[in-house]
Formats: sequence, structure tokens, C-alpha cells
Amino acid sequence: MKKFIIMKNLPHVIWLFLLVFSNGIAQQEKGIVGTNNWLNNWTEFKPYQVDYGEATQILTGNIKIDTKLYKRNVYMLLGSVFVTNGATLTIEPGTVIIGDYDSKASLTICRGATIIADGLETDPIVFTSNRSVKKAGDWGGLFILGDAPTNKFGNGSAASFHSNLSTTDYINTTYGGTKPFSNSGILRYVRIEYAGKKVNGVGNYNALFLGGVGYKTELENIMVSFSGGNAFNVLGGEVNLNKLISYKSNGNDFEFNFGTKCNIFNSLAVRSAYVSSNNGARCINVRSYDKKEEVDFTKKGSDVKAIYLTLFNNSADLMSNIEMGLIKEAVFIGEDTSFEMNKSVISGFNPAVILEEKIKINNENLEKIKFYEMYFNNSNGNIFSEYNADNEDLENWYGNSAFYNVYSKGSDSETFINSTSDKKPDYRLRINKIMASQTLVQKN
Repeated sequence: MKKFIIMKNLPHVIWLFLLVFSNGIAQQEKGIVGTNNWLNNWTEFKPYQVDYGEATQILTGNIKIDTKLYKRNVYMLLGSVFVTNGATLTIEPGTVIIGDYDSKASLTICRGATIIADGLETDPIVFTSNRSVKKAGDWGGLFILGDAPTNKFGNGSAASFHSNLSTTDYINTTYGGTKPFSNSGILRYVRIEYAGKKVNGVGNYNALFLGGVGYKTELENIMVSFSGGNAFNVLGGEVNLNKLISYKSNGNDFEFNFGTKCNIFNSLAVRSAYVSSNNGARCINVRSYDKKEEVDFTKKGSDVKAIYLTLFNNSADLMSNIEMGLIKEAVFIGEDTSFEMNKSVISGFNPAVILEEKIKINNENLEKIKFYEMYFNNSNGNIFSEYNADNEDLENWYGNSAFYNVYSKGSDSETFINSTSDKKPDYRLRINKIMASQTLVQKN
């Protein structure tokens, strides 16, 4: 089997990868890994119980010079705030930034600008809502726009999820270019809560929008909770994502499109059937385009590699929720994309994976869509083509013992160390559960 490939020029990611291999694998072989539960300390699974205080400073308009935000203040985003003119916005660990509900507040790091939001495990940076009773979609979200390539025509696209912008401001919403190595800064130990505001006629904002972001940008230990739109929306660019959490988002947890090249590592998506959008949502949605006419086929399509992920549907009555149509597939893979998933857990979906109906089931296409050393648990089916209940060909392919995929019907309490705690959940896989399920590996 091919090993997970870390992109060039990122020694800190390679170091982390080796550290996990040497220390974490002794405890967990699949799903999120670590000798300790890395969710502890910096995460918050009940943000509606947290009092972040009242705003003491206002952020509005364009930030054109290097600016620093300090922990001693609570900042209010008012309307669409843009960091422009190549400026750097530095945010001190422990700083709280509140998004205004009425003005559909958002923060955009424009192409050429930089954000340094480098929090600490004991002092994370928090973006949240200004409402006393917080709900998904209270405010806009965080946009990071870079100049790495997309597969669209030309070298620039516009992020559409902004509202009430002047003609001048629309210039600040473009992303994409010719620099895969570009650096938009750092997001580390950051929480984004209650983002994803709905914009009439356009759709929902996304909690974290990454458009044309380059691989020198550092993105790790980021938690998105209760987003009204997608939690992480990645369009084009080359990114490495590490230790991300999407918790009970209405939209997709991880959305990739328009020629994204991405490695996502040691990350978690927890879905709830009762908070998905009316159209349903997935943990992972991978496409290369929405319409063929909008992309340049001389450019490469989306290519996503995922290792040590846990995709978990938290349902007290799984079969009843499936019958009610509240649960969809965990992973959807579109035409003309490459997707590889390894050493990951998919638990509690309907089914685990769906391939777009346009994908012909043949060796050439299946060589671009790989699932191996997986742990499929408690799902209503494993891998299917869209609108086709007969998945014998796919089961024979991915069920081959050469892929080392494991299939089980374990309860949540048997499968995860502690998936019921709201304070300190632990979604790492119980190692003894893997061992007990080895006999359930599919036939050749």
C-alpha cells in the first residue's frame, strides 16, 4: 500500500507525522490518534454555556496596516471586515472576537495579506456570536484568500458569500493565482463558533473558507462548532490540515472543490441527524467542479488524501433516524476527482460512502478512489454508486482482503473510548475493538 504523502517544504508536519507513528500507533491503529486525548484543554463542546464578556473594541471596514489584537480586549466584528494591502493581522493567544448578528459580520484575510492567529492549548483564540442565545448561523465566518492555483479559468475567482459590499470591496474577495507555495499565515488552537449566516439568494457563509490557500500556511488544531453552513470549505489551493474538528455543523464538515490539493490528517467530524441542513450534509464532500463549463480541464482536478480521520454520526436511535431520512452518507466523491482514505473510521451513516453516478465503475476510476485499512462501523451499507442499490462490484473491489478494510456493527460505547461526555469526550477508537473485529474483514 502507498504511504500517506506529506507535501514538500513542511518539516513541522513531517515531524508530527513521525511522532504520531512512534507514539500513537501503539494505542490506536485507526481514526484520530495520539498517546493522549488531544481534544482536551482547548476545545469547547458546550459553547452556549460560556460567557465571553461584552465587546470593548470595534473592528470594521478595512485593516490596511499591520495590526495586533490583544487578549485584554474583547473585539466586535461589525459588517464585512477586510485585511488588505498586504497587512498582517496578529491575534494574541486567548483573544475573543465576536461576530455581530445584525450586520452579518465576517473577517476576510485578502489575497496577499496575512493572519497570525497562533493560540495555545491552554489559551485558544475564539471567534463566536454576540447573541445572548447563540444559534448556528449567527454571524458570517472567517475567509482566508490566497494566490495558490485553482482549476477555474484564469487566475482569480470571487468568494460569493459576502453581502452588502461596495464595488471596491468586491476586489477584496478574489482568490487564486499561480503560487502553490504562498503563505497566508497561521491558524492554530482556534475555535470558530456559530458562524455560517444565511445570505438570501446566495446561501450560507462557511465557518472557515480557504480559497486558493498555499501550502506554507499553517492550519492545525482548529475547531468549528455549530456552523450554519459548511464547517471547512476549501476551494483550490494546496493545503495541509491537521487536528481539525467539525462539531454538529448544519452543512458539510469538510468540503473540497475546484482543484483542491489537500492532505488532511488526524481530524474529527461529529454529525447529528437533527442539525443537518434540509438538503442533508456529509462529513466529506469532494468535487472538482459544480459545472464542467466553469473549469479548465488542462488543470488538475481535486486530489485529497485523508489519514487517521474519525467520521462519527452521533445518534441515539440510528435505524429510526435512517428511516426518517435524517442521515446521509459520510463521504461523497464527485466525478474527475482523486480521493484516498487510509486508517480511518466511518461510523453510523447511510451508507458510509457514495460515488457520484457519473463515475464509471472500472479499474481506471477505482485506482483514483482508494479506501484501505479502514474501519467501517455500524453503517447502513458501505460503498455505493449514487442512485444504485446494487454495489456488488464495489464490495468485491474494496472488500478484497488486500485492502485490509474491517467491517463491524459495534455500539458507540464499544467503539469509542468515550463518545458521551460533553465536557471531555474521547473519540479515539478502542484498540481491543479493532482486534475483535479482524475476523469480519470482507471476503476476497
